[in-house]
Amino acid sequence: MGQVLFIVWRESVEALLVVGILNAWMNQNPQGKAGKPYLWGGVALGIALAVLLAVALFSASTLMAGSQDVFQTVMEFMASGLIVQMVLWMREHGRTLKKELESGLADNASTANWWGVTTLVAIAVAREGSETVVFLYGMLGSADGQTLLNMSGAALLGLGLAFLTFFVLQLGGKVLSWRLFFRVTEIMLLLLGASLFLAGVEKLISMEILPALIDPLWDSSAVLDDMSPAGGVVASLTGYRAHPALMSLLAYLLFWAAVFGMFFWRKRRQAA
Repeated sequence: MGQVLFIVWRESVEALLVVGILNAWMNQNPQGKAGKPYLWGGVALGIALAVLLAVALFSASTLMAGSQDVFQTVMEFMASGLIVQMVLWMREHGRTLKKELESGLADNASTANWWGVTTLVAIAVAREGSETVVFLYGMLGSADGQTLLNMSGAALLGLGLAFLTFFVLQLGGKVLSWRLFFRVTEIMLLLLGASLFLAGVEKLISMEILPALIDPLWDSSAVLDDMSPAGGVVASLTGYRAHPALMSLLAYLLFWAAVFGMFFWRKRRQAA
């Protein structure tokens, strides 16, 4: 349940950041009050779009009942790629996000074009919601009734923690700064991305599409068993395996090599 709680928490905070910036600007500027209905309309529309995506994914998985494993494997690789893309995007736009949002909002207010606000908020909320749906699909697709109930509880807890975190962050860095929040959570997100990528590779091994090579490569269960409660949490959030196959280890190293390569390329591009 750790993955569910973390993903819902992190994605909800990011959505709250966009909505909070726009709402604060509207509260501080008299001409912004007219845009409030459009702001909350955008939130509702974004949530509806994320729900539609969830319905579409489950409908697609039903139609592909004979290829369920393949579909879930593709979704796990997509989720891993989305995590890396999200971290890179926030690194590039995080510092100027507030300024860009307020500048666009001021332009909309000057022309009374509040539909632009609805579109902006709907896209932001739908983006975070759809990413959450994609991230969690692999677990939701194979969950039984009790597991779904536990995951729903974890999601509600994550949402509650998101509101609490956002409130603490609004205190202006006295307790927790936005910079520290994004730095810590981006590391956690990348570890989760590695875990999802590894889970996809392991499904390919189980379907005999990829060879295991050497299985197991070692046994570290005496130190931390990934089947234990604590080990299971670590495994789901980081990709830790007590009995890894050689192919799994190579895939894990490939993921991190690709991530560091993209970070290096990004720094080179910014320097140029």
